[in-house]
Amino acid sequence: MTDARAAFLAGDRPDDVALFLSERVLDDPGPLLEYGEEVPGGVLLVMDGETGRSVFQSATEMDAMGFAGKAMKTDGVIAPDLTGATCPKADDPDTPDAEEHEPRFVFAFAEAENPDVGGRYAEGDVIHAYAHCSCGAAFSHNWIAGERDEE
Repeated sequence: MTDARAAFLAGDRPDDVALFLSERVLDDPGPLLEYGEEVPGGVLLVMDGETGRSVFQSATEMDAMGFAGKAMKTDGVIAPDLTGATCPKADDPDTPDAEEHEPRFVFAFAEAENPDVGGRYAEGDVIHAYAHCSCGAAFSHNWIAGERDEE
């Protein structure tokens, strides 16, 4: 794991976003390797928010915050290293391609601790992660930075 990703997951880079783009999304991951790290199944990038949202839109043809708004309506499980996810529709036999559930991409950002807001935000920095599955499902997962071990 790069220092940038470790710092992001610790909540130390609240102005940045993290993107996991799977091989399903990328025709050629080569150019992005200059800016990120190759991980099993794709590329993971940590970059400033504006650039990251632009890269997200170019790679997925979706607006990052619009996608996050849609994904936050469904809870799922996203790997603490941001490179995988468990689709909440994986056990639903009515879901198209029910036998194949792989994350196409993950978009994440960190929100700084904010005691004035209360709840989870008073406990520490919060990682917000949003995934899009190969079946078409969009879902989210959030947690206190540094409180999840690799699963």
